[in-house]
Amino acid sequence: MSLRGVLLDLDGVFYVGDAPVPGGAETVAWLVEAGIPHRFVTNTTSRPRRDIVAKLGGMGIAAEVGDVLTPVVAASAWLEAEGCRHPALFVPEATAAEFSELGVIAAEPGAPVDAVVVGDLGDGWDFATLNRAFRLLMEDDGIPLIALGLTRYWRAEDGLRIDVGAFVRGLEYASGREAVVLGKPAAAFYRAAVDALADSPDEVVMVGDDLRSDVEGAQRAGLAGVLVRTGKFDPSDLDGDVTPDAVLDSVADLPGWWRGR
Repeated sequence: MSLRGVLLDLDGVFYVGDAPVPGGAETVAWLVEAGIPHRFVTNTTSRPRRDIVAKLGGMGIAAEVGDVLTPVVAASAWLEAEGCRHPALFVPEATAAEFSELGVIAAEPGAPVDAVVVGDLGDGWDFATLNRAFRLLMEDDGIPLIALGLTRYWRAEDGLRIDVGAFVRGLEYASGREAVVLGKPAAAFYRAAVDALADSPDEVVMVGDDLRSDVEGAQRAGLAGVLVRTGKFDPSDLDGDVTPDAVLDSVADLPGWWRGR
């Protein structure tokens, strides 16, 4: 593989919950010292990028807000391009604030909406909230459903937790429309990340712990996909229909793999 850039997932790769993965900071330091272009790509919509950068900094990982690509950034650009000025945001308050910073103003309660944006609400999801999103979609068949990723689940410190993908699929089924996905594993999301690193997708490798969103999604977009045995990794991942370009014990092994590929 002729690679020149690296995309790095965060949750499950550099940390699990608040616990850092050993060797992660050293790997990023190696990327910087070697002059290898890289970006952090995550489907996390429960916190804004500045909080992600602060978390990484607390683990000794150097990053700036511009180094982190999230579905919020992609969705804000899409909404602006489509002229959607006042969406209904089903995201945490901190994430809604980042939308506002990026120029997207959420619709006031009871006011007309021009899009429904669904992210990771965590414990904020209940029937009434999900049904409110459904009713907004049914009131106007021209309102787009925007999904901030389609991740199925993730591993927290207390175990596996369901992610936004399940709620998006439920809304698609109930409303009879297809979501616009602006996060992993959407090819457009990967292409936007690649544009910051290389001339073509085959020059970039994605490193993650999710076989579907990270590895398969990247491969479908033309990138190489490397799976790490941390986070949500399960040995059964290696028995399915997706074959990673490499499997590493952790992100700490990335420098050795890069030099020896």
